[in-house]
Amino acid sequence: MLFEITNLIAVSAAGAPADGTMQQSDDSGAPSFNPLVVLELISDTKEEAITWLLSRIRTPQQAGGAGLLVEQLGPGVSAEHKDNPNLFLVGASWERLLSGAEDVGLFKEYSDGSMRGFTCANKHNFKDFQGDGDGFLSMAECQYIIKHELETLRAKDETHVPGYSNAKLYPGKSIIRRLLSKGILIQMFPLHHKEELKRLSFSWYKKFKLSLQPLDEIRHYYGEGQALYFGFLEYFTFALVPMALFGVPYYMFDWEDYDKYVAFAVFNVVWCTIILELWKRSSATLAYHWGTLSRKKAFEEPRPGFHGVLGYNPVTDREEPLYPNAKRQLRIYLVSLPFVLLCLYLSLYVMMIYFQMEGWALSVHDQDPSFWTGVLLYIPSIIYAVVIEVMNLVYRYAAEFLTEWDLLCSTPTFSQVRSLLSGLFSLATLLITSQILNQFMEAFLPYWLQRRRNKKMIRKVQKRRTPGDKELPLAEQVRLEADMSTYLGTFDDYLELFLLFGYVSLFSCVYPLAAVLVVLNNVTEVYSDAFKMCHVFKRPFADPAANIGVWQLAFETMSVIAVVTNCALIGMSPQVKAYFPESETQLILWTVAIEHGLLAFKFILTFLIPDVPKHIQIKLARLEFESLEALKKKVNRLIWIL
Repeated sequence: MLFEITNLIAVSAAGAPADGTMQQSDDSGAPSFNPLVVLELISDTKEEAITWLLSRIRTPQQAGGAGLLVEQLGPGVSAEHKDNPNLFLVGASWERLLSGAEDVGLFKEYSDGSMRGFTCANKHNFKDFQGDGDGFLSMAECQYIIKHELETLRAKDETHVPGYSNAKLYPGKSIIRRLLSKGILIQMFPLHHKEELKRLSFSWYKKFKLSLQPLDEIRHYYGEGQALYFGFLEYFTFALVPMALFGVPYYMFDWEDYDKYVAFAVFNVVWCTIILELWKRSSATLAYHWGTLSRKKAFEEPRPGFHGVLGYNPVTDREEPLYPNAKRQLRIYLVSLPFVLLCLYLSLYVMMIYFQMEGWALSVHDQDPSFWTGVLLYIPSIIYAVVIEVMNLVYRYAAEFLTEWDLLCSTPTFSQVRSLLSGLFSLATLLITSQILNQFMEAFLPYWLQRRRNKKMIRKVQKRRTPGDKELPLAEQVRLEADMSTYLGTFDDYLELFLLFGYVSLFSCVYPLAAVLVVLNNVTEVYSDAFKMCHVFKRPFADPAANIGVWQLAFETMSVIAVVTNCALIGMSPQVKAYFPESETQLILWTVAIEHGLLAFKFILTFLIPDVPKHIQIKLARLEFESLEALKKKVNRLIWIL
């Protein structure tokens, strides 16, 4: 059924360019545009609020508006009285999209092959800008530009949203954010493009093949953030192969023997370090190729949810909402940090309860072994995994609330802190149970719910369509997509990989087949994640990421912890204990010394392996040199004029 949904999804003109460029005119001579983004307001929105919002969106940028094109969605072939009439399509003229590309600091390939920040004044010197530039920007880039312009639309002298006296507005407050928080704006999402989605689905997951994922196509359709996640998933899967091959003989030939832990533990430590360092090089190569490696160095604007008194920013020479840093730090250290410590305590407490339950189950089984007592051994693990999943949800919402309350200003900082706070609570989930739960929650359950929600609409549309209709009308497409589940980002996906990495790096000596199970899980994860992106969720906005963000730090921290746990396993080995038959103190001291030696070796490896490949370092340095030379020439020319 869900395949029917995707096959019905189409842009009103399927052959139109995917970059959201301006149409010349329709038959009546009125200007038209390719719809890129949908805004859905509540059905009973006050007319004055709608008029005010549309006016602010249409007002030119120079006058404090967004300078975008917006039209109300008309009724479809299956229109009913209960359908929400307040759906609005947002697009932009080609000139506005180009100026928006400059505003967001979009990097594109220059005529000399380097990646440079796009500027309208220099547009004809970019490689793919031909003629009027049609096709220069991808549809995902155009949608990201529109999202940025909408989110940075801020209140000026308005005190409240017209018609809603309780929806207060303050200078510098994001209008879109306020409408969302007050429930006036239900959602904002980008539209799918049928032909592009079909091509991507076919090359991505519709045929099983032993080949790399189409990361460039994924990036083109979903943006760099999604592409980097799938790139990391693919890299992590291949990186697990040596560990899996090393672990199978251990499992098959008396892996319970502690004497064999030493070699496995040392290999584990080296493996953890090397794969993470090589991933940084791989991600840097991808980010440079996609134009985000240098882009992240640009000045970051305040995130749309940040609010404060409108003030002057001396760096950007413009007005922005500011908030005293001292107040922010007080909120973090007096409220957020104690709450995080409390959550950690609760997590450890639950873990202790699990250990007690497991000990009780073992004692019952040892006293009277039977089939049912054997089944009882698995019950504590299943209960613990379910409890951890529930706690993860609670901790995630709490972390989002606290991070927002702390008023962290920049968007990357906001998302990274949220990920770090939430990720602290989730390591101890048991491997096999958590994999089953994750696959169910991520793919099957959303698919089933989406199928039920759209079944009625599909039948209704199919009845009303004429035999010659091959495409779903635009109004039906928008309403169909509006009813699909919202993709909440890569946080849960990275968290799952983080847990799996923890199992392999911490516990593979105890259970050598852990890497084999994770490889099998990741292979299915690629296809299930690709399926849910294409058929279950709304299309997400592009995320111009340069790396995997705070998750890199989380994985590296886990690799350091792995050194400690593996050294502890080495210390427990009978082979090592045999060297210290009379003194456990010396054994502990030697174990700690080996741990420090391995940590030193790990950090030396980290230092010796550059994060960015040499050839990319040279290109970045050359670009910086050319920028400085150009600046010198401008200054000298100005001095000569004066």
